Amino acid sequence: MSAKPTIPTARLEEEPAASVIGRGVCRTLREMGYGTLTEFRLSNGRRADVMGLNRDSEFVMVEIKSSETDFRSDGKWPEYLVYCDRFYFAVAEDFPRAILPDHCGLIIADGFGAAIVRHAPETTMNAARRRAQILRFALTASGRLHDAIDPRLL
Repeated sequence: MSAKPTIPTARLEEEPAASVIGRGVCRTLREMGYGTLTEFRLSNGRRADVMGLNRDSEFVMVEIKSSETDFRSDGKWPEYLVYCDRFYFAVAEDFPRAILPDHCGLIIADGFGAAIVRHAPETTMNAARRRAQILRFALTASGRLHDAIDPRLL
């Protein structure tokens, strides 16, 4: 007699808010023609929550904020601006939006999708930085794909 699979009726742990927001952001950026990577390491050692690259070699960066405390305790986001053509904050519907800077884009997201509430102003990346970052993006994506299909046993 085979064991009948059971379907859990309740989750033991909630998915972190930042993961839920990130999933919605990535879905929406993909619909807009961007390839996306999460936790993308920049050349300055910082990590972008979500980095998108489109066919015109334009980078969009999204910084996810899951709470007011998360935003107020993080002063490093201005260092990210030179690594993208457009910079957005992504938050949940109930986030206090008035505390976010007006000169950045704003995305409201949940686990199913996202809406751009305020478009980010376009800036132009340094050409040498763009070229290096495109290469880093491609190698990161390739490495993650390889790891997904051929995981290393540690």
